[in-house]
Amino acid sequence: MDTVRVRWSEKRQLVGWDDGGHGIVMDARSEYHGEASGVRPIELVLYGIAGCTAMDVISILEKKRQDVRGIEILVQGEQRTDEYPKIYTEIRLHYIVTGFGVSKEAVRRSIQLSEEKYCSVGGMLGPQVRTVTSFEVREAPVPGTPSR
Repeated sequence: MDTVRVRWSEKRQLVGWDDGGHGIVMDARSEYHGEASGVRPIELVLYGIAGCTAMDVISILEKKRQDVRGIEILVQGEQRTDEYPKIYTEIRLHYIVTGFGVSKEAVRRSIQLSEEKYCSVGGMLGPQVRTVTSFEVREAPVPGTPSR
């Protein structure tokens, strides 16, 4: 069982940590009596889905013997504004995969498998959250080649 502990620090700031000693600071924006000194709790969902799917995609691409040298994911969440709770109604993920000769089809399929089968965070969001994905594959620079 995973366990984390969260403690109120001051105003709206909260400090959390897990059994491994990894910590995080959460806070509200100033208009909600916070000081914006940490990540907003709702944003942790965006970090969570990005981290979860990135681990899946990396693992699947390695199994497909793709020469991946980097993955970056830009995640944007659109919150509803008309009612509470102000959940994300749409989450957009844009994957940037860098490597040598990486197949676009392998990347597409890896993202699909993560979305449909493996990503636990995405699986918890439910049908009320629309997930939109896109990706690009970039060729990694050859070591020792001058960059432009």
